[in-house]
Amino acid sequence: MNEGVLRVVIVDDEAPARARLRDLLGDVAATQPTVLAGMAANGVEALRLIEAGEVDVVLADIRMPVMDGVELARHLGRLERPPAVVFTTAYDQYAVQAFELAAADYLLKPVRAERLAEALARARRSLRPADEALQRIAPGARQHFGVSERGRILLVPIAEVLFLRAELKYVTAHTAEREYLLDESLVQLETEFAGRFLRIHRNCLVARSAVVGVERAGEQEGEAHWEILLANDAGRLPVSRRQWPTVKQVLGI
Repeated sequence: MNEGVLRVVIVDDEAPARARLRDLLGDVAATQPTVLAGMAANGVEALRLIEAGEVDVVLADIRMPVMDGVELARHLGRLERPPAVVFTTAYDQYAVQAFELAAADYLLKPVRAERLAEALARARRSLRPADEALQRIAPGARQHFGVSERGRILLVPIAEVLFLRAELKYVTAHTAEREYLLDESLVQLETEFAGRFLRIHRNCLVARSAVVGVERAGEQEGEAHWEILLANDAGRLPVSRRQWPTVKQVLGI
């Protein structure tokens, strides 16, 4: 991390809160020199800013529309050189203790100049946020998959994913338009999104919302099995014999 001037991005959905942090950065510049690299109203806007240029520290609100601060931190943790994350929050002292596990520091609103200076000093020494700790703070909170592609993080809305398939060492997320390569395990995804995806095969999870029916297939070839029918004629997926009882129960067949 830069030992001199820190490049900072402020992320908060409230304009007055962004302005206050910007002013406070000026107040502590003598001891913690910074340059404002940009301001954003949510995590998606922040990711675009961070991809556009080098950033050392992200001051991120916890609760925001579109993408909150916790999900933003999880995506940032997958960058080759992730910035330090400092959460800003209105939570009380007891709830905030959990955030220390996953961020360089936290700031209680209204933010004070001396605490901001301390947080920036700690950010210089911090490591990337631990994804496991972020998962404990907001289990299952993600609304997007973060996909590294050509030096950028593509945000794939999880609601658009039809199914997830394990292929060799990777998992591919399939939407109606294309497929994306995820650096995550199928077991991890099944646990995190148990209410959204259903395992139909040892190497495949299907989005429950994408299932429009099931159909018997392969009887003429002597390998009869059940297949999941996907919405909008997006195709079929085979159901393994082992998973069929669970699939049948979940789908109410």
